[in-house]
Amino acid sequence: MENKIIKAIQLINSTAQVSITNEDINSIVWENGTTPISVEDIQAKIPEAEQKIADESQAKIDLKASAKAKLIAGEALTEEEANTIVL
Repeated sequence: MENKIIKAIQLINSTAQVSITNEDINSIVWENGTTPISVEDIQAKIPEAEQKIADESQAKIDLKASAKAKLIAGEALTEEEANTIVL
């Protein structure tokens, strides 16, 4: 599962490079000159990050179900659907 703290940071700064230990917000290491973001700002983004992670997870489930249904029906798959099966 994707780390919600890292996702929250990415929502604020998509190019941020960080590492974190055990999902501990106080263990963030800002790497390669990334400007630190306040803990408060990160915490404010966590609900949005959790929703985005849930949405992305559901989208993968839906895509896989679509691929399965098409296979059963003998229909052509999109490349993205095929990737859910072979990757």
